[in-house]
Amino acid sequence: MTLQQIVQQQVFPGFTSDDFDVFAVPGLEARMSVLIDRIRPKLNQLGEILAPVLSELCEEPMFAHVAKHARRKINPPVDTWVAYAPSKRGYKAHPHFQIGLFGSHLFVQFAIIYESDKKSVFAEHALKQLDEIEKHIPAHFVWSGDHMVPGGDTQGELGHDGLIKLLERLRTVKASEALCGIMIDRNDPILLDGHAFLEKVKDTFRTVLPLYRMSF
Repeated sequence: MTLQQIVQQQVFPGFTSDDFDVFAVPGLEARMSVLIDRIRPKLNQLGEILAPVLSELCEEPMFAHVAKHARRKINPPVDTWVAYAPSKRGYKAHPHFQIGLFGSHLFVQFAIIYESDKKSVFAEHALKQLDEIEKHIPAHFVWSGDHMVPGGDTQGELGHDGLIKLLERLRTVKASEALCGIMIDRNDPILLDGHAFLEKVKDTFRTVLPLYRMSF
């Protein structure tokens, strides 16, 4: 049985409006209780389904890490996610892939955040390959310099100079980050179709794969 056949046999239920309403639940304990009950099983399932897909794409073992939000003591999380990285121990120090939710939308993206020591490597390689990035990454893909802020700027909005500015900051500022991928509005019907959603995620991972490879 091929990897694609295995993935197709696993039925993913998709996401509903109720899933996004989790982030409107007041209080840390109450929100975490609903998140653990409603969202985390879906993130675990996405981890199981898509880690083998990314392992094949990246040509190395990729491991899924579902956000636990264990360090939170007062403020409830405003987003949650599953990340995929080439380490069993964690993902933050590594260039990685993410699927996650804010209250307004779902995101699928490549991410290299402030804990990673590969930021300058990625920035140097990306700056040298700007033409390839601008040709390969669609204009509607969103770039962000902060994983804690929902949204960002599309590549079309950033333009050549804006992308250079983001990458230069990544190279020189310790707390800088770079994320690139898609945002899907919480009301987009594709989220209700598990199969179509998985295909969209896989297509997105294929699109941002060259960015991941620029990190090494």
